Amino acid sequence: MKKHIYRIAALAVGGMLTLASCSNLDEHVYSEVTEESFQPTEQDAAALLASAYRPLTYIFDWQGLFDLEEEPGDCIITPTRPNGWDDGGTYRRMHQHGWDSEEWQPWNTYLTAYEGINNANRVKDQIESGALPVGDLKEPMIAELRAIRALWYYILLDNHGNVPLVTAFTDETPTQATRQQIYEFVVKELTEVLPNLSKENDGTTYGRMNYWAAQATLMRTYLNAEEYVGQAHYQEALACANDIINGGKFELAPDYKAMFSYDNEANVECIFAVPYDRLYSGFSQQHKWYPPAARQCPLFQPADYFWGGSCANPQFINAYEEGDKRLEATWLMGEQYDGSGNLLWTCKNYLPSLTCFNEAGENHTNIDWGYRVWKYTPDPNTANGAWSNDFPFFRYTEVLYTKAECLLRLGQNKQEAADIVSTVRARVFDDAAQATVTVEDLEGDTNIKYGLLDWDNNIVKGTEPAGKLALGGMYDEWAKEFACEAQRRTQMIRFGTYSTYNWFNHDVNLYGVKDGHTKLFPIPLEELQANGNLKQNPGY
Repeated sequence: MKKHIYRIAALAVGGMLTLASCSNLDEHVYSEVTEESFQPTEQDAAALLASAYRPLTYIFDWQGLFDLEEEPGDCIITPTRPNGWDDGGTYRRMHQHGWDSEEWQPWNTYLTAYEGINNANRVKDQIESGALPVGDLKEPMIAELRAIRALWYYILLDNHGNVPLVTAFTDETPTQATRQQIYEFVVKELTEVLPNLSKENDGTTYGRMNYWAAQATLMRTYLNAEEYVGQAHYQEALACANDIINGGKFELAPDYKAMFSYDNEANVECIFAVPYDRLYSGFSQQHKWYPPAARQCPLFQPADYFWGGSCANPQFINAYEEGDKRLEATWLMGEQYDGSGNLLWTCKNYLPSLTCFNEAGENHTNIDWGYRVWKYTPDPNTANGAWSNDFPFFRYTEVLYTKAECLLRLGQNKQEAADIVSTVRARVFDDAAQATVTVEDLEGDTNIKYGLLDWDNNIVKGTEPAGKLALGGMYDEWAKEFACEAQRRTQMIRFGTYSTYNWFNHDVNLYGVKDGHTKLFPIPLEELQANGNLKQNPGY
């Protein structure tokens, strides 16, 4: 993506406004331009706003939000490979929920969220104090800064819960807010700024928190409110979804795969995108998805820096229905060849264990194990290993599925919910009958066969769920439609499987998972040591 707002940020003042964490608000000046010498004009507005957005590119960076949301769930697994990938056990801990307060993935999200929050606070304070004279742009700029700050707090609400609530750029040591208070702040901020945000949906608002992006953030917050604050707000989530639908700005993209291409900025389904640019701030998660042999594969030319790693959980793959095009659009499967027709490796829907070492200690690591992520089309124009695939943080299907789920949970017009899901499925099934689901389908059990897997990928007897999953069909639709989109952990928590179901080598009898404490990540140890006002989340 080549959007101007991000390009300016990368080359101008974005770095100047970057801060390390909430517990350390000391200014880091990366050039000779300081607050005292910088005289902003209205032309600088985009760059200054971009400093609050720029950290979002960490989502598809190394162990960013993608890893944090997918590795603990039932979709993505990173096993040991012939070239390593044990990495001190971090991926085993993420899969089995055995992390601690020094695990980098949750720590990275914590630090990056406060980088975005601190940048938003600083620019907001500059505008409000008059240090940044923006004239008539003051009201919409303040609203947008509050909206992007609320998005960052939503990420913290979902992942860490009880965190400092910092609303000004100061050097005061912050105190800790409860998850309830963070939830109330996110809802209040988004509700208050909506009237002052642009309803335009074009190149001027792409990658920015306009009215629709803020409404989608509020919608997702309400949808998961029962987990966040112990009280369901499905009616409110439904109202947000209806508002976006009735706005008429978005539609289902006709091509599922094209939404995730390297040139996907014209995606009619995208409500809020995180733009990536191969030159300035590229997408780099793919290095973790494919083996080194992929460097010789025509699918990945020019050659990229692939190191192996992640793949699909076979249980997840086996839940796809015959004829569902999302399977081949999301996963790389089967034999892969070089340009001369020589076999490089074969993506097999099989994985013996997290370590791939058997009980006798024999090494069975292999690059063939597991289907690989294929949702994001390789960028043929890369020269440095970075791709330009923009990430659709919110897309229209999420709005439709939120409406469907809320109707089911509220017992309101359930047939409309089934019709909505069937409409979405119609673009990935050639057979209209296969695309059509009933209310009974959506309210039935999940098709994912849960339980621990043995070396041969058979379910270990006695580790299966005891009963039926409520709304299991709706759960499955979320899983397949949004696979590899940094949402799986949140979905599983909302439907109640995250701390109660076994899958692959994830055993709820390990690490005290059954008590539910791993639904929140720990406050990073370094933050606790730096700020005496902070207390650790329960269970850590």
